Amino acid sequence: MPERSEYLPGTFSWIDCATTDQEGAKAFYSSLFGWSFMDMPVPEGGTYSMAMLKDKPVAGLFTKPPEMPAPPHWSSYVSVEDADATAARAKELGGQLLAEPFDVMDAGRMAVIQDGEGAVVSIWQPKQNTGAGLVNEHGTLCWNELMSNDPEAAQTFYTALFSWTPEPFQDNYTIMNVNDRGNGGIMKIGPEMGEIPPHWGVIFASDDVDASVELVTGAGGSVIVPAFDTPPVGRVAVVADPQGAAFSMITLAGPAD
Repeated sequence: MPERSEYLPGTFSWIDCATTDQEGAKAFYSSLFGWSFMDMPVPEGGTYSMAMLKDKPVAGLFTKPPEMPAPPHWSSYVSVEDADATAARAKELGGQLLAEPFDVMDAGRMAVIQDGEGAVVSIWQPKQNTGAGLVNEHGTLCWNELMSNDPEAAQTFYTALFSWTPEPFQDNYTIMNVNDRGNGGIMKIGPEMGEIPPHWGVIFASDDVDASVELVTGAGGSVIVPAFDTPPVGRVAVVADPQGAAFSMITLAGPAD
């Protein structure tokens, strides 16, 4: 079932986008995925826009603060039992903390981790908010993927941090499992991909990726990699919203649960 009310520790559970134009991003994703938004005030000022689909939370949008050096981007969150313990473990394994553990009101507790290659992932200890209430269907998160120059080192780091189990899938791709269930992937950055930094990317499910690409361009977004087939998984495209935040979309070859 695509509905979720809880996530096992080590499972990707949430995504959000830091943007330079929050209202513009809301309009773009509404036109692309049919999202509606619930704006919630935050203590630091401004609002956090909760994206809703079928009355379920599926993602978040917020205005990128001036002190955040990265350009507009999507962030991935992994559910954990104890954010403080996981953050400490990340430092033991050679990672860095871009944000020490802190409470997000009564929703949960989080931290932001950077691995040895510079890829960034957030951790989420749920309290009132467990994460996305809907996944694996059109307009919702269906996969998280690390682009890495050193997949073996990445596997070592994340396996020790989240107890993931690596499963070789293709020559340059490894699936990272939680309890024998696919949770995310690690792909080696090839020379044909150009100069891209190691990063965690988000992939949204689409009923028709080619039609979704047309919606992206029609709403002011751009195409980074045109739609292509990836047997036996499905058809994928890499795009960016008008503010420059990149993400992927996939029409899966088979049903996902």
